[in-house]
Amino acid sequence: MCGSFFALLKKDFRLMVSSKFFLLAIGSLILYTCYINFVYVKLDQEIFPVYLYDPAQTQNNVPDNLIPVSSLKELQNACEDGYSIGIDLSDGTVKIMMTSCGISKIDNLRHSYAVSKLSSESAKEALIIGPNNKDMKSRREITAELLFFELSAVGFLGLAAMLFKEKQMGVVRVHAILPVGKSAFILSKLILILFADLFFSAMLTLCNLGAAASMAVLPAVLLQAGILSLIMASFGFFCAITLPDFKQFSLLYLVLAVFITTPVFLAGQTGITMDRIKFHPMYHLFTAMKSAYFQAPPTNVLYYAICLLSIVLLFLFARHGLNREMKKEG
Repeated sequence: MCGSFFALLKKDFRLMVSSKFFLLAIGSLILYTCYINFVYVKLDQEIFPVYLYDPAQTQNNVPDNLIPVSSLKELQNACEDGYSIGIDLSDGTVKIMMTSCGISKIDNLRHSYAVSKLSSESAKEALIIGPNNKDMKSRREITAELLFFELSAVGFLGLAAMLFKEKQMGVVRVHAILPVGKSAFILSKLILILFADLFFSAMLTLCNLGAAASMAVLPAVLLQAGILSLIMASFGFFCAITLPDFKQFSLLYLVLAVFITTPVFLAGQTGITMDRIKFHPMYHLFTAMKSAYFQAPPTNVLYYAICLLSIVLLFLFARHGLNREMKKEG
């Protein structure tokens, strides 16, 4: 039995190699690493620019990051982007000028930030809590996000590509008469996808966080990566074995990417309020991945119990779908 299972693993590994799975993974790793190191962390992420119009020079110690303007018109033009803030002191009173960004919480934050510039002398020194500077915080955030979306796609699409190729080759039909169980047929693919995803996760983390920071977060990151990988790969197997061709599967993946993954990103990375996002299962997987990168992985037993139950149910659905396909193939 073990010999037959290892033969399945060997066959599936060769199928992954022939389908350029590993080549695509290496290409994604290089692309993401170059983007993070040469583009993302070098972006100027300075907080809201503040412009000051003070014709009477009432402010003595103007902070260096407060931008002076020479006219009220120039101040108005600078604030039209919905991001910058203007301070008008032309009539002796403080007037905050800004274009609303559409989110009241951010508008209030911008207002308070601008006012604080005028009272910087009385402000106490800020106490910096936590080990992350701007560069490391950016690295942790973007690495977690890219890894989440990569794993959401790789297991789902990679396993489906393998399975559709096997269906075209008649492997599913032949497997019905082989002395290897249906569970082994599914497990061999899930195991290979899982190990490939774990290796990718480790390499992406090491390349972008560095060895010291990576060693601190890798156990939690690999756990979340394993959960996400098994869920998406099992779901991908079920969809691929159920749908008749890759065209319909591609349409399903488009729906998954646009209507399932996108709301998770918007809720997690923008100020858009979604009260019911907590009922979205992918949102919890997304936040768990980000928390792992910031050394605060979820400790809720219910979360892990639901993940385990989801993996088991998806595996059973995949096995049921494989059984139906074998009966259909005769």
